[in-house]
Amino acid sequence: MDMRWWALGAVTLGTFMTYLDNNISNVSLPTIQRDLGLTLSGLEWVATGYMLVFAGLMLVGGRLADVIGKRRTFLIGLAVFTLSSMGAGLAPDGATLIAARAVQGVGAALLTPTALALISSIFPDPRERGAAVGIWTASGALSMALGPATGGFISQNLHWGWIYLINVPIGVATFALALWAIRPDTHRVRHSLDLPGLVTSAIALFALTFGLIEGWNLPLVAVTAGSAAAFVLIESRSKQPMIDVSLFRSRVFTGGTLAMGLWSFGVFGIYFFSALWLQNSLGFTPVEAGAAFVPMALVMAVVALQSQRLARLLGNAQTVALGLGLMAVAVLGISSVGADGGYLDVLPWFLLYGLGGGMLVPLTTMILGALPAERAGVASGVLNVSREVFGLLGITVLGAILSARQSQSTFLAAYQSTLVIAAIIVAVGVPVALFSLRRTAQAAMAGASN
Repeated sequence: MDMRWWALGAVTLGTFMTYLDNNISNVSLPTIQRDLGLTLSGLEWVATGYMLVFAGLMLVGGRLADVIGKRRTFLIGLAVFTLSSMGAGLAPDGATLIAARAVQGVGAALLTPTALALISSIFPDPRERGAAVGIWTASGALSMALGPATGGFISQNLHWGWIYLINVPIGVATFALALWAIRPDTHRVRHSLDLPGLVTSAIALFALTFGLIEGWNLPLVAVTAGSAAAFVLIESRSKQPMIDVSLFRSRVFTGGTLAMGLWSFGVFGIYFFSALWLQNSLGFTPVEAGAAFVPMALVMAVVALQSQRLARLLGNAQTVALGLGLMAVAVLGISSVGADGGYLDVLPWFLLYGLGGGMLVPLTTMILGALPAERAGVASGVLNVSREVFGLLGITVLGAILSARQSQSTFLAAYQSTLVIAAIIVAVGVPVALFSLRRTAQAAMAGASN
């Protein structure tokens, strides 16, 4: 087998591990709370501490990939995530677990943007890159299928620590494979770390994420706005800026990132509350609720692997727009399921959602292909920051709408109206994708001549 595909295997395994960790953890939080005697606030920080550090340092991870090399940054992130997973699994108390989860966030912030940057450099050919991104996306979908089931099994049959300890053998195997298969960077693209940019961007993202998770107050707004303004000022005057403003002159990059953000806003917010809906409104058991997502995730994985063929048939813009449209219809369809609904009422909409989600692979491929290779790290960081921040915004805003409407009606009625809003937001991504990802006449002529 071509060494590049072994390298893709290492990148995919690393990303799969971080995604699996999130999906496993959520199922097991009640068990962790009971065993460690955590308060509700402490339990929330087991999840949010990871998210806070992860989102806050994502641009830092992308920049480091461009400065010290993608392979080196990936290996460092992998090592940090694996070791901190061991610390989390062996944690004797809540404070240690929260600290270990925060360090896991550091490792994930180095791993995630670097993974996409590595795929971009390993596969310069657009068709091969598309297939690679499809495999990478499918691994994320599979983690959605395996995570809840694995977490439930561990919670019921093993010590909760294995939720995190399971990452250790995966991490060691991935590190060995990456060390062997991923070629070292031949040269460093950038020589300046841009420390002022790193610090101000991290403060701005930390403050923004904290505000989305815990709520806003005047000092926090001031810190967020001030550090963001300082970051923009620093970057506009830097000789080697961390984020060159020319990135956003690319229609594909800017529009594609916005489309990804709109998808995250609608979908993250709904996914976050789906387990409550299935159990509290439809009467599913925890195991049944977790199993309900498995067919959707498997369909998403299969379609992701075939999405490039569909894109060649319909066009990238049309494929992504169709995927977003199908997801919007699926979310709207879920809102029609009443309190007497069962698994067969939910299943068709979940399958449609998975079909649409698998068709979004060309979106990531086009965003990566729109920029030169030397900017791949920080561009991947921007893409992932957009996804995480918009996702947190979706959880916050849709959660607030859900809470406000629940005070006036039942949870089911409030959830259904919130789904309609989420469907509209996802649907906005359809015209955004059609406009931003369309081929220009010059690009079409260039493609015809090749």
